[in-house]
Amino acid sequence: MGLGLLALRASRSLALNRLPRAFAYQNPSNNAIIRGIVSTPELQNPEAAAAVQQPEPAPELPPRKPVAGARVHFTNPDDAIEVFVDGYPVKVPKGMTVLQACEIAGVDIPRFCYHSRLSVAGNCRMCLVEVEKSPKPVASCAMPALPGMKIKTDTPIAKKAREGVMEFLLMNHPLDCPICDQGGECDLQDQSMAFGSDRGRFTEMKRSVVDKNLGPLVKTVMTRCIQCTRCVRFATEVAGVQDLGILGRGSGEEIGTYVEKLMTSELSGNVIDICPVGALTSKPFAFKARNWELKGTESIDVTDAVGSNIRIDSRGPEVLRITPRLNEDINEEWISDKTRFFYDGLKRQRLNDPMIRGPDGRFKAVTWRDALAVVAEVLHQVKAEEIVGVAGKLSDAESMMALKDLLNKMGSNNIWCEGNGSDPQADLRSGFLLNSSIAGLEKADVFLLVGTQPRVEAAMVNARIRKTVRATQAKVGYIGPPTDINYDHQHLGTGTQTLLEIAEGRHPFCSALLHAKNPAIIVGAGLFEHKDKDAMFSAVETIAKLGKVVRPDWNGLNVLLLNAAQSAALDLGLVPESGNSVESAKFLYLMGADDVDLDKVASDAFVVYQGHHGDRSVYRANVILPASAFSEKEGTYENTEGCSQETLPAVPIVGDARDDWKIIRALSEVAGIRLPYDTLGAVRTRIRTVAPNLLHLDEREPSAISSVAVKPQFSQKVSIAPFGAAVENFYMTDSITRASKIMAQCTAQLLK
Repeated sequence: MGLGLLALRASRSLALNRLPRAFAYQNPSNNAIIRGIVSTPELQNPEAAAAVQQPEPAPELPPRKPVAGARVHFTNPDDAIEVFVDGYPVKVPKGMTVLQACEIAGVDIPRFCYHSRLSVAGNCRMCLVEVEKSPKPVASCAMPALPGMKIKTDTPIAKKAREGVMEFLLMNHPLDCPICDQGGECDLQDQSMAFGSDRGRFTEMKRSVVDKNLGPLVKTVMTRCIQCTRCVRFATEVAGVQDLGILGRGSGEEIGTYVEKLMTSELSGNVIDICPVGALTSKPFAFKARNWELKGTESIDVTDAVGSNIRIDSRGPEVLRITPRLNEDINEEWISDKTRFFYDGLKRQRLNDPMIRGPDGRFKAVTWRDALAVVAEVLHQVKAEEIVGVAGKLSDAESMMALKDLLNKMGSNNIWCEGNGSDPQADLRSGFLLNSSIAGLEKADVFLLVGTQPRVEAAMVNARIRKTVRATQAKVGYIGPPTDINYDHQHLGTGTQTLLEIAEGRHPFCSALLHAKNPAIIVGAGLFEHKDKDAMFSAVETIAKLGKVVRPDWNGLNVLLLNAAQSAALDLGLVPESGNSVESAKFLYLMGADDVDLDKVASDAFVVYQGHHGDRSVYRANVILPASAFSEKEGTYENTEGCSQETLPAVPIVGDARDDWKIIRALSEVAGIRLPYDTLGAVRTRIRTVAPNLLHLDEREPSAISSVAVKPQFSQKVSIAPFGAAVENFYMTDSITRASKIMAQCTAQLLK
């Protein structure tokens, strides 16, 4: 008997053993299977038959988490429509796209060209999904969701469509991953792994594109570009510059500048973040590190008063790059070029050791004990009214509190912060805050900018104003020196004469203010240094009364501060007793203050410089005390809208430097006037008694009383001199940015 026949019989017997005996038995005579018919009495009952045929109810789908914590807000509940994503019902507002509905349903749709803060382009086709009754896959980023729409994201058709799109994208893409700076955080890598095919069929020569020179900040490898046009839309819509565009068509299509020029926007570095491939990367960070080697520390920016949320990426003792963090209320997901690229200044021109200037004029490194002993000795030899302290632009709230306590214990109250002037308006918080809030500026429909250039003073506030002007066609009036403003505006005048005309109701722009629903006035903090500032602020407050800028439901009277320390300094009461205290000072304590006019300081005055960089004030100092920078310490900063935020240490302290408040605490003990705190928590407890709002982190504390209601009427005795520019060089505004090589390159190439 053949092996095949044996195998056949064995398989038959196995099958018979598995069958119920009532249904099958084997006839041994002819090896045939005889099947019997058995009736089921239950099925003869029609009610039972109907019960058997009734399908089981569909199981309830478990709730899904939206992608990346996406939230949906219904302004009008009647506008909600229901769509089905892979059978899962989800309610979305009218006008939302299919892609956004899928995100709310917890399905992540691949995309390259779509970005939530830019207009829809719909040209990468990676987001194709299947929609019931549609003859072919649709681009979910451009398709509005309709009531009852059934969306399928995981069908063979959708998968095949994505594989095809990915194959086309990779057709001309170079195999650069090992030498590409985007490697490890590249959307093209991630999506080709998740949605791409396992092979490509393209065997021809790949095309190549000439690299463009966009300046000292953005490195281009345009052969890697997939023409998603995110950078073009960002430059046009958010940055407000027409620098980038598409040239050519078909396989010859490429992105670049129309003529050979650099990208001159103050937000140009953001194209690095939004580029989904390695076409646009950071030039200073090129070939420095891979992203998985870096330690990320969440912190905030201190180069201006906005307090943009950032992540400091470091390796060992060195900061290697800075990237933005999402904060809808402050900087959204953008940061300025100064914020992004000034980090190399943190390792240049640093002060490492305490130093004392010798009789020959040279500095000599000494121990902390010797340096503090010299300072304490001089401190006791001068009169109380001759002791003056100045806090620098980058000072945190804790160090300013300690310095104020030290000087108060010595009997002096001559202490102030750079940029606030000799007689700041510190009585009411509404007199120095951005009362509308940064996000609240989007509700305004008329802006009056007085002596401020937001584009260089606070780039992220300027981006908000531009966003509002684009979205609502809000009117903007500007009083100040001629400047480059990147949105539609009226240049009303250059000085106080125009301000007085509006205050008296004689200017044509008054009608725009009177008819506005939510008018906003933004006053530049550069006016704090002006000799007629009181008259100017009175004129501004008269305009506020005229245009009903301050109401119970809206406070549009704003002051745009320049420096990170200004707001906290005014909250803590750093206000000098006399306006000419620097000239009469015999003991001058500069805590990171580099913009004080040292020519006014008496030749016999003793100057102590406590700071982290060897900047301008070091040349006049008698004693240098090295301090830690913002990236090396825990400190509290309050931004221009009154929101307190915290920096965290990302890298170790350089050399023998110490935190600012610790130096002052040690000096107080050596001088015999010991301050009553030993820890950062104890300093903050002291702050709670003076300005408790500074300890409410990530919360904006609005001012309770408006300054308009309690100010006297303005007088017309004001000089008619034009306003000056508060910031001469956007890229170099403090000791860290002045030490930065990258900022020096930007100054040389972009400010021609």
